Amino acid sequence: MKAVCATDLSAASEATIESETCLECLGRIGVDEMHLVTVVPSNVHAGMPGIDFEGRRERALERYRRVIEDAGFEVETHVVRGTPHRRIRGIAETIGASLTIVGSRGKSPLENRVIGSTARNLARTTETPLLVNRIERETDEPDVVREHLFQRMLYATDFSENADQAFEAFSYLHRAAQEATLVHVETPKDPGLAEEEAPEERLAELAAQLEEWGIETRIEIRQGDPADEILAAEAEYDPTTILVGSRGHSRLRRLLLGSVSEDIVAQANGNVMLVPPSRVA
Repeated sequence: MKAVCATDLSAASEATIESETCLECLGRIGVDEMHLVTVVPSNVHAGMPGIDFEGRRERALERYRRVIEDAGFEVETHVVRGTPHRRIRGIAETIGASLTIVGSRGKSPLENRVIGSTARNLARTTETPLLVNRIERETDEPDVVREHLFQRMLYATDFSENADQAFEAFSYLHRAAQEATLVHVETPKDPGLAEEEAPEERLAELAAQLEEWGIETRIEIRQGDPADEILAAEAEYDPTTILVGSRGHSRLRRLLLGSVSEDIVAQANGNVMLVPPSRVA
């Protein structure tokens, strides 16, 4: 399995790369080839006197390469120029990546819980599953917030087609998962399920699949605003990662990320794995 790890070479983005536990978790789910990508923004001019931006980044990536190779991965490095989220997404699509990883400092009272622009734009546009790895804020030497990436999963579903696609990620995540909480939020604003479809039964069927893999599983039906209730479930159960589809039931097809997923990516305390809809050929 190929993964793209996007880095801006900051201390925060180093946290995932230098965490042996994070790398071990990625290896456990089947990642064996890592593509390190750093983007020189288009507005940074190559001709600025005395500054070799590409050279600096290539040297930094070589240092990261050695760390990741020592953990048992094949590694390729990419120093490219352009708009960060577009170039990262493009490389992921070109190499056939199964996962894109990006660090995020997470919520900030000064920024009104808005995540970094690259992570946000990737969440809105990615066509491969995206892992937003939460990094500590307000420290000079930040660490990852939840280093056991997939140990405790919280899967949120509205039973849409895209939510079902997100659940399919357990076909490889189960190798690293020990616990899972399956959550459905009932809301009158959601077109939701047909009356004959009981959400408890649907969740129980999903739970049975996970339990066959040896994952300790609980199910929960909540009422209210979906994003608020999913975040409340995170606070209650302390998962290492929330797993969610990027498109749910919606009366209007949105060009950008659905508001529920966007709120979760921006406001969750831990990691978020976002699965986009499958591409239609």
